[in-house]
Amino acid sequence: MPQNIHRGIKAMIDEANAEIETVSAADAIKLVGDQSVVIVDIRDPREIERDGRIPGAFPCTRGMLEFWIDPQSPYAKAIFQEDKKFVFHCAGGLRSALAAKTAKDMGLKPVAHMGGGFAAWRDAGGPVEKWEPKKKG
Repeated sequence: MPQNIHRGIKAMIDEANAEIETVSAADAIKLVGDQSVVIVDIRDPREIERDGRIPGAFPCTRGMLEFWIDPQSPYAKAIFQEDKKFVFHCAGGLRSALAAKTAKDMGLKPVAHMGGGFAAWRDAGGPVEKWEPKKKG
C-alpha cells in the first residue's frame, strides 16, 4: 500500500519564515501611525472581540486573504492595491507567517509578519483597544 506523504504545518511555517521579513513586536509598535504601513490583523472576529485589537489595524480574516488581495477578485479590497508595506499579525505568529508568504507569492510587496503575534504585541506594551461587533438591526 502506498504511504501518503504529507507536508506538515511545521515545514510550511519554517519555509514561510525563511522567505519573509519578521518584524518584532517592539519594532511594530514604532510603526503605529506610520501612513506608509498597514498592520493587517488576520485573526477571527471572535479573537479580536475577546482580546482587543491594535488601534488602526486592518481586519482581514485569514480565510478571505487571497480574495481580498487579488485585484481581479469580486471581493478585492482597495487597501491591498495601495503602495504600502503590509505587516501581518495573528495571535501567536504562525498564521501570520503563512499569510505573509501567501501575500508575497501573490505579488504583494513589501510584506512582513510580526513575530509572536498579538501576544508579543501586548507583552511589549503595545496599545490595545476593545472591539465589539456591529449590532445587527
